Amino acid sequence: MTYRAGVIGTGGIAGMGILGMHDEEAIGTEKIDASHAGGYESTDEIELVAVADVDEEKLSTFGSAWDIPSERQYVGHEAMLDAEDLDVVSVCTPSFLHHEHAIDAAQSAADPSVIWCEKPIASQVSAAEEMVEVCEETDTELVINHSFRFTDKLQRLRDLIHEQNLLGEVKSVSTQYRMELMRNSTHVLDTLVYLLDARAERVSGYITGENEAVDSLDAAEDVVDAGGGGHVVMDDGSFVTVDCTIPRDISSMTLNFIGTEGKLYLNNDDGEWRYWSLEDGEHVEQSLPGIDGAWTWEDDYKRSFANAARHIQDLLNGDGENYSPGVEAARSLEIIVGFYLSHYTGSTVDVPLAKPLREIPITSW
Repeated sequence: MTYRAGVIGTGGIAGMGILGMHDEEAIGTEKIDASHAGGYESTDEIELVAVADVDEEKLSTFGSAWDIPSERQYVGHEAMLDAEDLDVVSVCTPSFLHHEHAIDAAQSAADPSVIWCEKPIASQVSAAEEMVEVCEETDTELVINHSFRFTDKLQRLRDLIHEQNLLGEVKSVSTQYRMELMRNSTHVLDTLVYLLDARAERVSGYITGENEAVDSLDAAEDVVDAGGGGHVVMDDGSFVTVDCTIPRDISSMTLNFIGTEGKLYLNNDDGEWRYWSLEDGEHVEQSLPGIDGAWTWEDDYKRSFANAARHIQDLLNGDGENYSPGVEAARSLEIIVGFYLSHYTGSTVDVPLAKPLREIPITSW
């Protein structure tokens, strides 16, 4: 069986490359496999048949690169959703548009069974919650592209932590990643939420106000996304420190877990994962069972799009459960919004956020 896919937004993550990950000379000029379109192309059963954007020049460039017929290159997402019968829709627009585009897709005549939405899920918690609610009402599977979840190594590590009690009771976690919080650090926060299988309870944050992406992205919109971090108490009792203040060129994505039965160090930029079990009061370094080597950007990140698309193919075939549902993606967004609220009010913020606070947007791209 062949499933039909459509893409809303023709930016880098849709299929044309992103800064920091791909050859700058190729970005925006040729198709890039580590993308939504590349993911679909890697599957046996999903065909990318349509694309939509408000920028006609970018739309034409994307259509030519990915062999989309001109009559299926739509100016505006509404036109595509009205004209096409689609099984899956990718939402690859800036994050402040995810809410509108995902809900429009779920409620449209295109009637997709799956929406594959870029991270972060939305700009405000209430918008994320509405996306989840509407997708449940329309029987649409909402898959958020937190790409770490679509790698075998991280899935195996989660099983080791929860099924085999690798660390015992996790007491403390320290994390570090590059600015900005919404654009980049949602990755490390979602990884934290995923591995702990937990939700924030209290958040204390700091925002630097610094943003190194405005010039590099040539952003047309004013956004508040910036570097920052803080302290988080999770509902499993673990205490987490988050530092996402560092520029890209000197940053390193790390997570360091301390538990009652062992400790774990993950550095995804350097490709180094290390584990120590606690034996008779001494930490003894050991290999991670069933994991060969460490997660790397060059290997695992680039394959994550193909993995995600195959997972979507499985969902369309009725096989398995959603690895990255919207309800879990909202948990990392809660932390980010909590950092901003804490910084600007000088207070500790409780999660779940009070209803008026769920409406506050943190705009990014």
